Amino acid sequence: MIIYQYDKSFEGLLSCVFEAYERKIFPETLQETGTPLPLFYDDAIQVFTDPLKANRVWKGLTHKLSPAGLSVIASCWLSELPESDILLFRYIRKAIDAPSSIELQFGDPDILKASQIAKKVNNERLRVIQFIRFQKTIDNTYFAATEPLYNVLPLVTEHFQDRFSDQIWLLYDVKRSYGYYYDLHAIKEIQLKDPVRILTTSPQGNPLLAPDEILFQKLWQTYFKSIAIQERINPQLHRQHLPVRFWKYLTEKKSL
Repeated sequence: MIIYQYDKSFEGLLSCVFEAYERKIFPETLQETGTPLPLFYDDAIQVFTDPLKANRVWKGLTHKLSPAGLSVIASCWLSELPESDILLFRYIRKAIDAPSSIELQFGDPDILKASQIAKKVNNERLRVIQFIRFQKTIDNTYFAATEPLYNVLPLVTEHFQDRFSDQIWLLYDVKRSYGYYYDLHAIKEIQLKDPVRILTTSPQGNPLLAPDEILFQKLWQTYFKSIAIQERINPQLHRQHLPVRFWKYLTEKKSL
């Protein structure tokens, strides 16, 4: 068994692809650098991330795959699922070696699985866009927190930049402890030292929220309750269309 060890970055994965073709040695599994090696293996090769090599591989893929096919690769990587990297390695290798596009060859288990994962990631991207609730802070920054199943924040920033281009906002992934900050000019990746302070479930007890934000949240909750038809409430269907993991960040689910 041939093992490639790398830094678990996307550029690192593409560097592994380049290295495999250069050496003509293709790994059966990929591991993060420093991971203990299995008891039985033939060779373990350390691959160092090289942006130039990674860019060459990606440029080559743009000639082999459509934008949709490239999106499958990006979405699969952002899924963070176990062994998604070796799945992508095989997917990329097949794309490079095939004389024509492989994107619709769903009889191949790797292509089918990659497409299925990409679809799940895209569905989560749509949920995040749908269920994000921004809160106005005292410095006029609009803050929103989320805990998506997959690492979809890089896939939603363009939507919010287009939608809220005239507002300063911060979108934060609590699960992965990072976010994106838009300052009216550019989007920057950031990490908060104390995100818990602004994530309180009680707006009235949160000194970081703007006074009018608390009023707006009260008005929204009143409206939400007034339009609800008690006799038609279906908790099971409600959870099906609105996953529970989003509830604690939804204004209509908070207690004022």
